[in-house]
Amino acid sequence: MAKRKTKYVCQECGYESPKWMGKCPGCHNWNTFVEEVEITGGRHKQAFQTGARSTVGKPEKITSIESEEEPRVTTSMKEFNRVLGGGIVPGSLVLIGGDPGIGKSTLLLQISAQLADKQLPVLYISGEESTRQTKLRADRLGVKADLLYVLAETNLLDISNQVEAIKPSFVVIDSIQTIFREEVSSAPGSVSQVRECTAELMKLAKSNGIPIFIVGHVTKEGAIAGPRLLEHMVDAVLYFEGERHHTYRILRGVKNRFGSTNEMGIFEMKEEGLREVMNPSEIFLEERSQGAAGSTVVASMEGTRPVLVEIQALISPSAFGNPRRMATGIDHNRVPLLMAVLEKRVGLMLQNQDAYIKVAGGVKLDEPAIDLAIAVSIASSFRDQPTKPDDIFVGEVGLTGEIRRVSRIEQRVQEAAKLGFKRVICPKNNLDGWTVPDSIEVIGVESVEQALNIGVSR
Repeated sequence: MAKRKTKYVCQECGYESPKWMGKCPGCHNWNTFVEEVEITGGRHKQAFQTGARSTVGKPEKITSIESEEEPRVTTSMKEFNRVLGGGIVPGSLVLIGGDPGIGKSTLLLQISAQLADKQLPVLYISGEESTRQTKLRADRLGVKADLLYVLAETNLLDISNQVEAIKPSFVVIDSIQTIFREEVSSAPGSVSQVRECTAELMKLAKSNGIPIFIVGHVTKEGAIAGPRLLEHMVDAVLYFEGERHHTYRILRGVKNRFGSTNEMGIFEMKEEGLREVMNPSEIFLEERSQGAAGSTVVASMEGTRPVLVEIQALISPSAFGNPRRMATGIDHNRVPLLMAVLEKRVGLMLQNQDAYIKVAGGVKLDEPAIDLAIAVSIASSFRDQPTKPDDIFVGEVGLTGEIRRVSRIEQRVQEAAKLGFKRVICPKNNLDGWTVPDSIEVIGVESVEQALNIGVSR
């Protein structure tokens, strides 16, 4: 006979406990434990003991396995194809997360329509909306594809039966937190349900060669809700980001088994849906103020793509004993570090100054190559002397004030030359081994002080 066992599971990290606790020892969050019933023994134990031997695969020598490149299916959105590494891989399981209302369902409905227009049947499963509500969004987006099937269902068994009946080429699940298995006693959206439903969808995708896109909700911290195991199970994890007050949306790949990570695709939200932005550098710089102190431009690499972004700094005397250090779009811990380097190595008295740093356009930058641009912005605002509008600063700043080498300097310089910039101030060690374009001047520097003497006048 099957035995019923009660346990308590943290809904944030999946930590299990035999009794209820107010604070989770795993993630240190409060009031996250929910009671769940686990069935042990019975048929599950018997099935494990008898196990079908015919389904067990035999080990093969890695030298005898034939390797071939996975065929990909491309959509009409080149930005979407770029983030996935060149297109959709058959049999892949892709997880897309993002804030509520950011446009996840809109993006997937547009992608589904584009695939259906290529005579590929697509099954769009909505657990949060009815079929009529999905039709209203489709009418707004101008979707008129005959091979796009819509199903409002949350039972995983019924979903699997419909997939077997229709045999679609692509499946969309919106969202995984609404899907449930009858064998699992916990509520939809719980750790157990999300884990078991994702495992079943993974088997469905791999056994039938059907790409499945899963929409995942996010927590208030911005991470995908549910167990961390969810991100390990899928083949690709995409984050759909953007400021609610900006029309631009960024699709960023943080995991991809079939392509490079940290690729970025940029879209603009219009009334008729998402429109891809082919030249993001021009968009981010179109509203830049000319001759404003504290404004610099950096060439940042997002995956394999160079993007020119404006970094703004505002330095003002502090009215209190503890100056403020605020940053938007970059790691806030980097600001006091660079200010300490400027104070120690350059002699700028910043200890009684408030500092506000912002990356214009709602972009988030995390690579070390933006250090020099941040330092120059701070010095420019402190001295109230603007940088030249056609200068670009690239380089990593060390604690001793040196400018360290960065990767892919050639692509960064070519992007700057394409948009009409005249000078690039970069690490001196990056000048060898490549040819500088004729329309731009590249200046190598070894220290922050040398870069400031070139880019910011006293």
